Amino acid sequence: MTAENRSRGGVFPPYSCLISVYYKENAAFLKNCLDCILAQTVKPDEILVVKDGPLTEELDGVLSEYDNDYPGLFTFFCYPENKGLWHALSVGIPVCRNEFIMRMDVDDWSIPDRAEKQLTLFECHPELGCVGSTVLEFEDNIGNIVSLVDLPEANEEIVQFGQKRCPFRHPSLMYRKSILKKAGGYQCMPYFEDYDLYMRLKNTGCVFHNIQEPLVYVRVSRDFYARRGGFSYMRDMLRFKSACLKRRDYGLLEFLACTTPHILVCLMPNILRTWVYKRFLRASAPADLRVVE
Repeated sequence: MTAENRSRGGVFPPYSCLISVYYKENAAFLKNCLDCILAQTVKPDEILVVKDGPLTEELDGVLSEYDNDYPGLFTFFCYPENKGLWHALSVGIPVCRNEFIMRMDVDDWSIPDRAEKQLTLFECHPELGCVGSTVLEFEDNIGNIVSLVDLPEANEEIVQFGQKRCPFRHPSLMYRKSILKKAGGYQCMPYFEDYDLYMRLKNTGCVFHNIQEPLVYVRVSRDFYARRGGFSYMRDMLRFKSACLKRRDYGLLEFLACTTPHILVCLMPNILRTWVYKRFLRASAPADLRVVE
């Protein structure tokens, strides 16, 4: 353990960084992701990469290059066919060798002291099981920040917020492996795997926190909001909400109150849905948060 991994109370616990890669990923984005992880002020003990099916020669080349440069740091779990992010995470989590797991998506960025801030919070509040943060969304390049995703901070606020919307952005999460195992890990719930996991974590008594600082920059495509609508998306949303109702995450009135507006948004034209998301579900990013240091 290096000196830079020391906490105020002694030494930070080791943590694993979990990422999933599939053949459509951008090799340049993958390099940026790995550089962000390696630039953390508290270094990971392990970077676990789940290869979700066969990769391109270029992607395999990037992973081989970093594995050679940092011997012993990378663990690879190779799956023979592409089964999607939820499946990659569900098989990757049990393989992680540490109790603390930091999530990272290939096309996103983390600020250098992200892990340090999250581990410090776990150290000061050992009752916590899952720590996320607010995030900044960008299009095309890191300088083009389009919005701030503001999320509730304390556990009570998160639980209240979570009855209507998912209170986390999953690339910002650091969680305890033991609490994920207790909740059953990631399960198949198209478009709503993260929200579904949150609901099951809540049912285990997990204590949550969102750091009120954007620790992660999340890349969003120009069709991001268009994909949050249509009959297929509405079907998946109703499947998830019905599962929540069945396991009594909320009652019938809450089900109707949170589902009806969601149906209306799903049925809106794309241009109107985009306006609703940006007007009511996002905030403008302060100018001093627009640059990754």
